[in-house]
Amino acid sequence: MKLYYLKGACSLASYIALYETGLKFEASAIDRATRKTADGDAFDQINTKGYAPTLRLDSGELLTENVAVLQYIADLAPASKLAPPNGTMARYRLIEWLAYINSEIHKSVSPLFNPAATDEVKTFARNNVTKRTDWLEKNFGGGPFLMGGDFTVADCYLFVVFGWFPRVGFDPSKWPSLKAFHQRVAARPSVQSAMKAEGLI
Repeated sequence: MKLYYLKGACSLASYIALYETGLKFEASAIDRATRKTADGDAFDQINTKGYAPTLRLDSGELLTENVAVLQYIADLAPASKLAPPNGTMARYRLIEWLAYINSEIHKSVSPLFNPAATDEVKTFARNNVTKRTDWLEKNFGGGPFLMGGDFTVADCYLFVVFGWFPRVGFDPSKWPSLKAFHQRVAARPSVQSAMKAEGLI
């Protein structure tokens, strides 16, 4: 397998998940300016959607979209417990968390990184991020992770997205449960390894 990633982007979640599984994989960074991979290939020809993560499977097929890639990685190594078994209610709860992080948090934060976004758009985005994150803070639950005691791919994704908050002007301490979660996850060896591999620490 080969993971194509952008430094510090949501593809970091897949990088973390791969380290959690212990599976063998290659990683290829995408240069934001040239759109070339570390191998010298034009990334936009590899994935015509133009964004990461993109996972090249051993069969040669490509898999895109964080929600799909994360579950695929988890299912390759069921012993890692990164995802509950298919067909269980717990699996649907995982998908529910992944969907919320993807559509309600990640996509709400995205305009704040866009220099072309107007002040009106950014104000709307900030209000939406605050509302969605307030809900998440209240509904985080009593366990160390989103699904309780088991660390899952939803935690990989939330760790990355919440980690962007200071970069777009949010104070993480406004959400103490999520801040504590982020600190717990940051200490995991898989997270340290992925962040070092991307040059983030």
